Order: sequence, then structure tokens, then C-alpha cells
Amino acid sequence: MTPEKIMQILKETAYVRTGGSEEELSAARYIASKCEEYGVKAEIWPFKVDMAEVKSAVLTIDGNEIPCRGYLLCGSGEIEAPLYYLPNTDPASLAGCKGKIVMIDGYLGYWTYHDIFDNGAVGFITYDGDANYSDRDIDRRELRSFVSEGRKILGVNINAKDAISIIASGAKTAKISIEQDEYEGESRNVIAELPGASDEVIVFTAHYDSTFLSCGVYDNMSGSVGILAALEHFAERGYKPHYTLRFIWCGSEERGLLGSKAYTSALSEDELKKIILNINLDMIGSIMGKFIACCSAEDKLVHYIEYFAQEYGFGISSRQDVYSSDSTPFADKGVPSLSFARLAPHNTATIHNSYDTVKVMSGEQMKKDIDFIIAFASRMENAKRCPVAREIPDAVKKKLDYYLCRERER
Repeated sequence: MTPEKIMQILKETAYVRTGGSEEELSAARYIASKCEEYGVKAEIWPFKVDMAEVKSAVLTIDGNEIPCRGYLLCGSGEIEAPLYYLPNTDPASLAGCKGKIVMIDGYLGYWTYHDIFDNGAVGFITYDGDANYSDRDIDRRELRSFVSEGRKILGVNINAKDAISIIASGAKTAKISIEQDEYEGESRNVIAELPGASDEVIVFTAHYDSTFLSCGVYDNMSGSVGILAALEHFAERGYKPHYTLRFIWCGSEERGLLGSKAYTSALSEDELKKIILNINLDMIGSIMGKFIACCSAEDKLVHYIEYFAQEYGFGISSRQDVYSSDSTPFADKGVPSLSFARLAPHNTATIHNSYDTVKVMSGEQMKKDIDFIIAFASRMENAKRCPVAREIPDAVKKKLDYYLCRERER
């Protein structure tokens, strides 16, 4: 795949495509059509997701209306209460949540949500954006079902500039009013396969959905193009690979890895045991940034990648860890997994906002990244016996427990 073709695909798919939306379905069909151009049939594999449509959301602070977006899936209703800013989540700070609408910094994670809920918060406010940017964008967020676990309080998201003004003014009272319809919808994975001489499988993954404000070029149509290029490469060789090669473009990753979770959960134990390696791509080809490999597998794989990169002449930084992407559900099911990414400095390429566009991408760098990934994958695909042990080290299992909120990190 040439740099020009890479950039063409990135431009043709540079639109918002949130999980479960019609735009996501349009992108799925586009990817499937590209697979078929390479002579490989692709299946659009639907799975159920919780959906919502917010009809109205109003935040009033001391009688003044503040621009906001209501959290999807947080329920409907109205609540008025004293405002409480929570910059820390220690017990003394959390004790102040009772009967309050709580403003928190950053994302509303699993433990923070349950902390404020258990301490009596009656509503919440989050904020995003940057006080130093000229825009007043507000992201559309959701109270994910696996976060709330059915325990819902109303919440809204606002811009950082307004959050600062609210706290600086010493605001006393907040009122949240939300009306929304909640229902079950569908998201989709796209799956293509090149049968091998062996029924053991190497799985390539990348998510193709985006967040609400983002065209998702860097995060993560870049990775989706990466595995599309790998499919093209292996399909054009004209001979059967040693291992079966499966390519999965995952939907609704931005909503909590829902596509890869749905896929791995649908497999039987025997089917899972046949998967010997997962290679995940999430954000490659940016103009700036360093290339990394994050391995949820034995430490030997970390060193192998470093040695191979030196042999190939490609700069890389490798580590054993859990990566926040579609490799994680595979690792959690016992499949050795790794994610490749080119991580740009925040001031050169950002994600989950309107600045994620083709402007941060380089077709030439994408081609270099893809060529290295294909070279590494070819070594794995040609191995008489996969050299990666099919086991997840205890240290990685512990990190999976933390990441998936089965255990709290202290």
C-alpha cells in the first residue's frame, strides 16, 4: 500500500463514527469493500450495545445556564443541590459528597463513580477541553453500563473554561435536568480471514470507531488502515500462510473495548486456545512521536521485538504492560497480545477531540510503520512453531485485574 493510497483512505473515512451509529455502519461497509478489493470476503458481525438519545440537557449554576451535554445512559429527571468540587478522592474529601452535585476533574472512571455514589452524591459534572484553546467544544460522554452497574445519578459534561469560572466564582448551587431515551442498539465488528495450513490463528485487531467530537484519523483509522495493508500484503502473496490469519476491525472500542469484549466472549474455550497471538494496532503513522510495543505476554516477547527492530533498523521502545485498547480482552482470555502504536507528544497530535484530523498524519511514516509491522508479523506467520508462550504472566494478570476494575489499585 503506497503512502498516497494510505492518505486517500484516511481522507475518505475522516468523519465522526461513534459506536452503534449509522456512520459506524457506513465505515464498516467501507472496510468490508476494501477487503473484497483484495479478494477476501469480509463479514460485518453485529453485537448488542446500550444506546441513548439525549433530547434535552440543562445545567444551571446559581440561576445561570451553562452550556453542557447530558451523559448518555445516566437516566432522566431533575435534581437541584449544593455544588461540591472534588479534586481529591481521599476519604475526607469524599465525605463532602453527601447530598451534593459533585464536579470532578478528568474522566469519570469506575472507582471514582462508585466512590461519589457510595458517599451520597446526587449528581455529577465533568469537564473536558483545554482552558488555553480557543474552542468551546464539549464532548458527549456516557455513563457506561459496566461502570454504573445499574446505579444511576444524573450527570453532565461541560467545557474546561466554564468549569474554571464556576469554581472561581464560588458557585453554591447546581441544577441538572435531563431527558433521554435509552434503548438497545447494535455496533459491528468487521472480520476477514486468510485460511492457513494450520488451524492455529494469529489475530490482527484495530478499532475503527471514533469519539463524538473526533474524525478519528489518528485514533484509530490509522491502525485500521494498518491491518488493511497487512491483509493486502498476505492476500497478494499467492500462497497459503502457515497459520490462519484473522483480521478484526473492532467497533465501539471508544465506549469501553466493546467490540473486542463481545468477540472474545463469543468464542468457545477451544476456539480461544487456537489463537496463538494477537497483534493490535492503535494509533500509528503520526508525523511526530515515538513507536512503541506494549506486550501483554511473556517478557521474552519484549526482548524479541527489540532485537528484531534493531536487526530491521527501526526505532522502537518495548515494554510488558496492559495497553488500553483491543489487545486487552484477548490477553484477559489468555491470548498473548501486543499493541503497536506511534505515540505523539500531546502538543503535536491529540485524540478524542476535533483536532484529530489528517493534518497530524504522514503517509510516508504510515508506510514505514506498516512495513515494520508486516515484517514482524511475517516472522510470526512463518514460524514452524510460534515462539511466544501461550501464557499470561502473573504480573500482567494483576494489571488486567486493575484495568478491568476487578480489583482496586492502591
